[in-house]
Amino acid sequence: MDKLRNYDVSFSGLKTGKHEFKFEIDKEFFQLFDTDQEFTNPKIAVDVLLDKHTTFLEFEIKVEGTVELVCDISNEDFTHSIENQIGILVKFGEEYDDSEEDVITIPTNDHAFNISQLIYENVALSIPMKKLSPNISDEDLEILEKFSPEEIEEEEEKSDPRWDALKNLKNKN
Repeated sequence: MDKLRNYDVSFSGLKTGKHEFKFEIDKEFFQLFDTDQEFTNPKIAVDVLLDKHTTFLEFEIKVEGTVELVCDISNEDFTHSIENQIGILVKFGEEYDDSEEDVITIPTNDHAFNISQLIYENVALSIPMKKLSPNISDEDLEILEKFSPEEIEEEEEKSDPRWDALKNLKNKN
């Protein structure tokens, strides 16, 4: 956790109002989270806007940059630009609690808030599920469509009239 201290936003000495922080994120940042990444070579700028109030903090975290992805079809690398923004409300309480979606509670005696996990999630949410290179030709997509399994529409089952009478008996009880 010590290496993540670089992403602490200290709010204790700040006046109420808006404050801006900037971070540059690269592959070293993602190596701090022992997880496999779907991307390589990240070059991301993070803008953090902190609006400090007397009883709570509002964070707006905006990520913008590029990552390298591997195309799901052609298996070639391509550069994908990402841009995402999330807002988090941080309030003070007895202990840390992040069970609510957009609200995080931190202990009252804390003087800084670590945004590394929020940055990580913000970038992860920016990565598309389907990774298609912009260099894929229409021919490749047509071939893929030709050999893709077709969706089968389920028709309503026609009821057998012999069973309908029995169903009526069931419904009367």
